[in-house]
Amino acid sequence: MILAICFTVLGFALMEFSGWAIHKYLMHGPLWMIHKTHHQPNKYAFELNDLFSLLFGSIALILIFLGVDEFDYRFWLGVGISLYGILYFFLHDVLIHRRIKWFQKPKNAFLRGIFKAHQAHHRTNKKDDAVSFGLFVVPREYFKEEKK
Repeated sequence: MILAICFTVLGFALMEFSGWAIHKYLMHGPLWMIHKTHHQPNKYAFELNDLFSLLFGSIALILIFLGVDEFDYRFWLGVGISLYGILYFFLHDVLIHRRIKWFQKPKNAFLRGIFKAHQAHHRTNKKDDAVSFGLFVVPREYFKEEKK
């Protein structure tokens, strides 16, 4: 059971850190033509950038299917990636971008920090000059409270 938890946490962490690198160096690099749809106003339910979610979800499903017979490390890595994807959906698409209007602006200090970091990321709609490429691991400066 301990190994299952470790591999689940590892899958989650790998998504955050590989996601950061993929976002910074590929999405804001050679794959900008796809990702830029996320930085532009959108009147549709889906954007071309959603293809990345399908890719990451497919990797999770493949790992789960490959490891389900023995419930080996592949299964638990896939579970961790899936948990990341679920939280990503709720934080990024629902809470931050309000693609589905279920929640109000976050009041929790941690969620507010994530929210502010992502707003800073979207201050530009250009390939360059963007900041804060992670979702959960963001610079400490975004967690500082403004004085009223």
